[in-house]
Amino acid sequence: MSKGWWENNAEIKIFREYLRFNTAHPNIDYTACVEYLKQQAASLDLPVDVLYPANEDNPVVVMKWEGKEPDLPSIILNSHTDVVPVVREKWTHDPFAAEMDDEGRIFARGTQDTKQVGTQYLGAIRALKAKGFQPKRTVYVTFVPDEEVGGHLGMREFVKTDYFKKMNVGFSLDEGSPSLDKTYYAYYAERTAWPLRFKCSGTAGHGSILLPNTAGEKLNYIVNKMMEYRASQVKRLKEEGLFFGDVTTINLTQLEGGVQNNVVPAQLDVVFDLRIAIDVDLEALEKQFRDWCVEAGGGVELVFERKDEFVPASKIGADVPFWAAFEKALNDLNLKVRAQVCPGGTDSRYLRQQGVTSLGFSPLNNNTPILLHDHDEHIKADVYLHGIEVYKSIIPAITDI
Repeated sequence: MSKGWWENNAEIKIFREYLRFNTAHPNIDYTACVEYLKQQAASLDLPVDVLYPANEDNPVVVMKWEGKEPDLPSIILNSHTDVVPVVREKWTHDPFAAEMDDEGRIFARGTQDTKQVGTQYLGAIRALKAKGFQPKRTVYVTFVPDEEVGGHLGMREFVKTDYFKKMNVGFSLDEGSPSLDKTYYAYYAERTAWPLRFKCSGTAGHGSILLPNTAGEKLNYIVNKMMEYRASQVKRLKEEGLFFGDVTTINLTQLEGGVQNNVVPAQLDVVFDLRIAIDVDLEALEKQFRDWCVEAGGGVELVFERKDEFVPASKIGADVPFWAAFEKALNDLNLKVRAQVCPGGTDSRYLRQQGVTSLGFSPLNNNTPILLHDHDEHIKADVYLHGIEVYKSIIPAITDI
């Protein structure tokens, strides 16, 4: 189809308008974005509430599509309004203009992470309502802030509110990712995030002297141990044919310290991004890290820059009604789905902590390059519209079981 056809499509117009709101960190002003979402709710004849569970700068938008049997556990269709920052000179298109090229590719921050699913939900609801469909269970469409920096001012606080408790949520869908093959990924669990800082203290002095017990020696010991652990996970990934979410990932992300090239520093810090597989004993792992601090020669402090708690996986399988309905809806469209552990972190973990069965899913097929957080993030118009068709099948399936 021609670029002109895509540009005139009503759902594509709505999506592109939503993308043009600059909700990139830091210091986001959500005001215009929230007003737009309220307009969308009005166009769908859905009541909408705007809540501020953490503070007045971080709004949660909740649209309600009431079910025929509202006492049944409800469904949440969740997405986040915030996006990660951009390095504008690395983009070939304005990241907040939602420009479309002749191939129908829409370029904007948030096209894959994760504004697309928010308006795809709305597009599917628009089509279903036009056919006279009303769900058995109540459906809430939620747009939350702060996800890209941990969700501490968004979903984490929202699930603690009386408002959320009254929603009586039984199941949720949230963001996923493009797949690496012809299947679609459904994330039923997430790894535990532990960003770790090792603060290595040692003897300071002149750079011309071989001083004992220096911070550099201790840092070297810690780095070697962590890299050995990393290598073991790389080996498992290759030899056992695993997915990224199935292993623990360790990456050195920061090195700090030193004052001058001829001064042995009193302290050097090293930071690792650690995402721990769901089958790892967290208590034993922490003990291992603390043992390494002692073995390094002492004077090494382990600091958790964040220490997420373990969150149990959502149950899946043919005997789990929500999963069975979700999988059947995709199979009816001749789409294959594979359950995976999410390699990153999403707001689903806060819902799982509340006992809500949660799946991370984005209907982006394997023709979509994985560009979450990358330069020139984009999605093709036909892929976006196909996602609406997918949700038109999923929503009735999961609401009417």
